[in-house]
Amino acid sequence: MSIWEVILAFVVVVLMLVALLANVLVLMCFLYSADIRKQVPGLFILNLTFCNLLMTVSNMPLTLAGIIYKSQPGGDQICHIVGFLETFLTTNSMLSMAALSIDRWIAVVFPLSYHSKMRYRDAALILSYTWLHSVSFPIVAASLSWVGFHHLYASCTLYNKRPEDRTQFVIFTGVFHTLSFLLSLIVLCFTYLKVLKVARFHCKRIDVITMQTLVLLVDIHPSVRERCLEEQKRRRQRATKKISTFIGTFILCFAPYVITRLVELSSVVHINSHWGIISKCLAYSKVVSDPFVYSLLRHQYRKTWKDIINKILKRSSINSSALTSESHNLNISQLNE
Repeated sequence: MSIWEVILAFVVVVLMLVALLANVLVLMCFLYSADIRKQVPGLFILNLTFCNLLMTVSNMPLTLAGIIYKSQPGGDQICHIVGFLETFLTTNSMLSMAALSIDRWIAVVFPLSYHSKMRYRDAALILSYTWLHSVSFPIVAASLSWVGFHHLYASCTLYNKRPEDRTQFVIFTGVFHTLSFLLSLIVLCFTYLKVLKVARFHCKRIDVITMQTLVLLVDIHPSVRERCLEEQKRRRQRATKKISTFIGTFILCFAPYVITRLVELSSVVHINSHWGIISKCLAYSKVVSDPFVYSLLRHQYRKTWKDIINKILKRSSINSSALTSESHNLNISQLNE
């Protein structure tokens, strides 16, 4: 193995471990907190977490083996199953992020009618569509034998080995990425930009009220005035940072891989194998970032995780005190004997 391959293998191992830990933490918070389970976005986050965990335990280990051994890991049947899962899970993850953005858009733009427009039944219908949409493409690819081990990405994925099917495969790949990556990106941009517009409007209203209050309070201490102005600035930047993170991580992680897949269809451009694996690692990094972007950094999930830790520590403290008491009683009884 070259130094590049060692580095790439190490990156895949780190991504795999962090993704497994982070997504398990999200799943634990969902199972522990009844409040999270009651919320409609929890269904989308649960679906996204399921896709991320399955990607972590099925596709990433085989990509690691492909980098190390430079050949197809396992037999053709295993590779076909993993390639099927890779296409299904990637599409499902993208559509789940689009569903979360639609949920936020309805909650912010139509707050009074949110509970009537986004119920559990509506969320279940959206998830049903995402599953139907996601499974249709790998079914077509598998039926046409367009799934296999691709050396450029060192993984089992969409791959056409027959030159006579090149035109059909090019059309299929273009339609697939248009209806998965591009469609999800358009939905993300539309919904989150609408959310940002509403957030900025509310910030302006709050700023006007704050400035009027500061003008009326003539005797207010300068430090208090400065803190109010700083809070105004942070409030304006908060929504922009969050929305930039949602859209930015999506583009940064998926765009290089999708563009590489499309450029690869052209016989004119030669793609370096190291870049192919790097673009695949960037796509895998979305599995790592999703738990933090959509769940673990939110106040509710942080509070739930603290409650879980406190419960574990309290239980271990009770057990240790019980053991200490038992051993103390045993020592006294032995002395009495």
